[in-house]
Amino acid sequence: MAEKKAEPGTTMTARVGRDKQRYGPKGERLVAGTVPLSPDRTLVLLIQSSSRKTWVLPKGGWETDEPTCAEAAQRESWEEAGIITSIVADLGEIEEKRTEAQIKKYGPAAPRALYRFFEVQVLEEKASWPEGFKRERCWMGWERARSCLEGRPELLEALERSSMKRK
Repeated sequence: MAEKKAEPGTTMTARVGRDKQRYGPKGERLVAGTVPLSPDRTLVLLIQSSSRKTWVLPKGGWETDEPTCAEAAQRESWEEAGIITSIVADLGEIEEKRTEAQIKKYGPAAPRALYRFFEVQVLEEKASWPEGFKRERCWMGWERARSCLEGRPELLEALERSSMKRK
């Protein structure tokens, strides 16, 4: 069965599993993410977490068949948020901020993560995307986005590193 193509190089099927997951030297899961901004940088696009229904930034594992972390971040933006993006800036690495107890809530084998975020400009929003059936997306201003990300300090740090206009 052929996959339905939505954009050049992308499919309507989201990757699942961690068999191609990259890990760092300390066993940490390498996670790529984006801070998707509107062209005027006054809004950020957040998505609903698939498990907790809280608002998060698009992010996910950097896989072994992806040459760069930036490519993984853009793939995750497509799969989770249905957006086509252009990278504006590398926001750098952000270490896991959750406690061991918080991590263990997701199972005994849940590894710590090392995040790398990229500020991206959203070029296009698609009406349908691989995870559109289970995720909502919402454009938010600075204060609302900060409030939504308070429970995820690594995501809040990525937002704060971005050039989003603080109104």
